[in-house]
Amino acid sequence: MANKLRAGIIGATGMVGQRFITLLAEHPMFEISVLAASSRSAGKTYEEAVSGKWKMNAEIPEKVKNMKVYDASDVQTVSSLCDFTFCAVDMKKEKIRALEEAYAKAETPVVSNNSAHRGTKDVPMVIPEINPEHIAVIDAQRARLGTTRGFIAVKPNCSIQSYVPLLTPLRKFGIREVVVTTYQAISGAGKTFKDWPEMIGNIIPYIGGEEEKSEREPLRILGRLEDGVIVPAKEPVITCQCVRVPVLNGHTAAVFLKMRKHPSKEELIDRLVHFSGYPQEHHLPSAPKQFIQYLEEDNRPQVALDVNYEQGMGVSIGRLREDTVYDWKFIGLAHNTLRGAAGGAVLCAETLVSLGYIARK
Repeated sequence: MANKLRAGIIGATGMVGQRFITLLAEHPMFEISVLAASSRSAGKTYEEAVSGKWKMNAEIPEKVKNMKVYDASDVQTVSSLCDFTFCAVDMKKEKIRALEEAYAKAETPVVSNNSAHRGTKDVPMVIPEINPEHIAVIDAQRARLGTTRGFIAVKPNCSIQSYVPLLTPLRKFGIREVVVTTYQAISGAGKTFKDWPEMIGNIIPYIGGEEEKSEREPLRILGRLEDGVIVPAKEPVITCQCVRVPVLNGHTAAVFLKMRKHPSKEELIDRLVHFSGYPQEHHLPSAPKQFIQYLEEDNRPQVALDVNYEQGMGVSIGRLREDTVYDWKFIGLAHNTLRGAAGGAVLCAETLVSLGYIARK
């Protein structure tokens, strides 16, 4: 552990927490140093705490099986055992906000998978390839919190990962309007088919809170840093419907665009496949080598074939074609618990380390 930063995981027993465990078990920059969860799990070994509830395909890593689980509310103890922490808890938003601020004020940086602080104006919500410059708002946040190293950074909602990375390189063509429908996997609700057999052969045309997030969060990511706050972009106007579908992993998006300019299909594809950002330029460990892949086949992208593209950290697009009502339409696909959740948070943490915002205590 001598050369690695000590990483905590708050909410370590839930589905996203388990994904953090698997991603960090052999991470080159981070070592899992402390696990925290609710008082129900506190005092147990990790293996005991997730007995009958482990949802990953891989086995529980040996190095965490016998680690003690701490109570997440014991902020001072957990903070003393890590340099920074990931957070993926299942609580009411006001309690999450209070918990994450308590850790930040204890001088422990928090990289959060939760939505509670996504609307806080001095908390960066980051997709590292798209808006790493927003991380600088942490300086204003630290001034507000009265901290020198503690802060909160968040990753955006899992649903938008299937289309916002695809909109970003096309903005030079003047995207005005976006109509999108997302088809979201059950792991986004923290479930497997064993937990939720009612989803087999079923579709639910509503996911609480998702449509609002899917319309608002992209504008924040595409916004600008000004006077210590993130100012959301005014365009494109986005309208969204979110549908739960009987798929374990992978969120798919059907997207329609109106543009001011009139690029060719070849120009659009060229912009997409050559798009990269800070993680690629700095060779961060979790960064996909090619962020976006374009698939020529009419029946792609498919969850079964494409969800694990670039170890689940890349984004796939296919069926790009002109539309009779809008200008263009396409299908996007991203892995919701890797790029969309724990993997995206790990990449965010790597970016924060690279930029000097996370360091050893």
